[in-house]
Amino acid sequence: MAKFMVTGGAGFIGSHITELLISEGHEVVVYDNFSTGRESNIEPFKDRISVVRGDIRDSSALDGAMAGVNYVIHHAAEISAIKSVEDPIYADEVNVVGTLNVLRSARDNGVKRLVLASSSAIYGDTGSDPQSELNLPKPLSPYGASKICGEHYCTVFNEIYGLETVCLRYFNVFGPRQNPKSQYAAVIPIFVDRILAGKELHIYGDGEQTRDFVFVKDVARANLMACLHENAAGQVFNIAGGRSVTINELAEILMDAAGNRVPVIHDAAKLGDIKYSSSRTEKAREVLGFSPQVSLEDGLKQVVAYLSGA
Repeated sequence: MAKFMVTGGAGFIGSHITELLISEGHEVVVYDNFSTGRESNIEPFKDRISVVRGDIRDSSALDGAMAGVNYVIHHAAEISAIKSVEDPIYADEVNVVGTLNVLRSARDNGVKRLVLASSSAIYGDTGSDPQSELNLPKPLSPYGASKICGEHYCTVFNEIYGLETVCLRYFNVFGPRQNPKSQYAAVIPIFVDRILAGKELHIYGDGEQTRDFVFVKDVARANLMACLHENAAGQVFNIAGGRSVTINELAEILMDAAGNRVPVIHDAAKLGDIKYSSSRTEKAREVLGFSPQVSLEDGLKQVVAYLSGA
């Protein structure tokens, strides 16, 4: 079995990746500064992993933690497009400089392959056409710009330093452990939390913006595939559910799943928000063998159960 480092491994997605890796018998080092990651996310399996409390901007701490690691799955990041609009310098420091630090440390420590968590935010708004890996990036936020910069650094390290890299462009990831209380929380946990509490839902804009949601356990599988598939090195893949829904439709599905109806209020659209997001998923299926296994409806039922404590 191999030794993995998961940066941001106590976060929402990172903790699910960590859990999958240890279930497969791998050794895992979680590297996290716990700014958004939570101890509760890794508590059920904490005795089976190594945890290093550190920041990806700290090169010496990274080097010490990465000794002997075979694969790095890099999820430590500033993940909010809205926050990046408010503070683009911070987004750059974490997502660009931090990623460069991780790449440099992986190279110097003889890591075989690094998988970067990138984002569909790099595409910007392409209209109603599904977004392909061949689309020219046109990010609409500093977050999206920082993610495409991270991808470019991965390409450089793959090409000139011999560190194998793979970039996974996530669409809208959802599932248990997603925090609904954060100021920058994602739409699904916010909606579920408010529906369960009998509070109105706030939708920014007309609600006809579309999103392609993918369940977090499917994303964890995609990361392991990206680490181990021999033909993945140097490539970029969309990771999505392959089905696009409007936010208005999402609200209806969630109210049905929770068994509770609440009022819906439309507020002004947010700056930097993408209108249409839908994915072409053929490349991940053909190269990695990846297809999502959990439907939107089944995944949402798991989120409702998790947040209701059922």
